[in-house]
Amino acid sequence: MRHLHCRLVNPPTQDPSVFVHFLFLNRGLLFDIGNIEALSNRDVLKITDVFVSHTHMDHFYGFDRLLRVCLGRNKTIRMYGPEGFLKNVEGKLAAYSWDLVANYPMPFRIEATEVWNDGVWKQTFRCIDGFRPEREPVFLPEVNPLRSEPRFEVNCALLDHGIPCLGFVLQERFHVHILEEGLRRLGLKPGRWLVEFKDILYRHPDTREEFRIADPDAPNRSKWFRMDLLCREIAVISPGIRIAYVTDVRYCPENVEKMLALAHRADRLFIEAAFLDQDAALAERKHHLTARQAGELAGRAGVRSLCIFHFSPRYAGRGMDLEREAMEAYNQTSSTITIAP
Repeated sequence: MRHLHCRLVNPPTQDPSVFVHFLFLNRGLLFDIGNIEALSNRDVLKITDVFVSHTHMDHFYGFDRLLRVCLGRNKTIRMYGPEGFLKNVEGKLAAYSWDLVANYPMPFRIEATEVWNDGVWKQTFRCIDGFRPEREPVFLPEVNPLRSEPRFEVNCALLDHGIPCLGFVLQERFHVHILEEGLRRLGLKPGRWLVEFKDILYRHPDTREEFRIADPDAPNRSKWFRMDLLCREIAVISPGIRIAYVTDVRYCPENVEKMLALAHRADRLFIEAAFLDQDAALAERKHHLTARQAGELAGRAGVRSLCIFHFSPRYAGRGMDLEREAMEAYNQTSSTITIAP
């Protein structure tokens, strides 16, 4: 079973937002933060990183709910956005009075990253300080990876929506599937130790260190295994999931090149399809994609699964028309394009 799940938070006619859930880590990522009322408080509290394409209201409206749920928690939220993002975050936080936060026993802070072509600016806002900026922004001369961890990394591309807009791709480094038959053969039971086992594999895939597994029925007794031999018996390593997210972009050669790179061989592509192809001129004026353009991009990129969203309100009740147009273009393009590895 895959431990990484992703889904739209809202129907495709409503605010954009994709929730990525690491099932066994109590961990979640969010791509765009429009209205997130459909997420439970429990899911909101799992969020550690928010990747914002741009700060039009329908992509940033949910900031206040995230803030409200996380106040008073021992938690850090990392947020990423395009040019102007630090001022956007600071403005959101400055809209409230924070004279009571000294009473909160748990530290909560927001680490914000603003992406430019030549690097990123970083700034931290701590609850205990009334969310005043901790210090002047710090510049780092590299953009990607935007976020890198042993299990995954997130990269971005700067796109044109009339204003700077970010597209994202999440790449799981590899997937670890646990074999029940192998566990039985070694007399082992599933438990919390499997999370630790996987963590070691992600950090040191070739390690041969000794690994201790406590007996759940007799905690004082343990079994010891060399990591590489244990992995051979109970685990299958397979390529990791690749998830791409693109929305609010103009269809032009420069954007197309960047979108194809983000979506290349993605297992799942979330991409806007704001208009039908019959309204392509309107889509161009508003700097959005048509369903046909979204489908063709998915086919050219060789994605395995396509999810379109962010439909214009003018197509109320016509979601099937947008989906049909996108899938027809996707299937036609997929059948005629050879994708390089």
